[in-house]
Amino acid sequence: MVDPRVVSVSGCLAIGVVMVLVIDVWPSGRLMRPFLGTGLLGGYTTFSTYIVEAQRLIEQASARTALAYLAGTVVAAVGAVYVGITTARLCTDRLARRRETG
Repeated sequence: MVDPRVVSVSGCLAIGVVMVLVIDVWPSGRLMRPFLGTGLLGGYTTFSTYIVEAQRLIEQASARTALAYLAGTVVAAVGAVYVGITTARLCTDRLARRRETG
């Protein structure tokens, strides 16, 4: 079984990449952002599992571990979105420069 944190963080990385593509590369597809970001990738990420895992830890009297789990996952998810956005922008900028120089 895949760790839910891996799924959530990889989904956030994909959200970063997809948002750059939808906003910068295909701006005319205004419904693509909610369809791909909220719908498809929102369903892929497992943040509901993330909450259940934290609740399970709290019930086991591991409140500190639960808090670290919650905070760590949020930091990793936001970081993954940032990495996805940055990487996608670098790639699209590089492709645009190649097209300009022929």
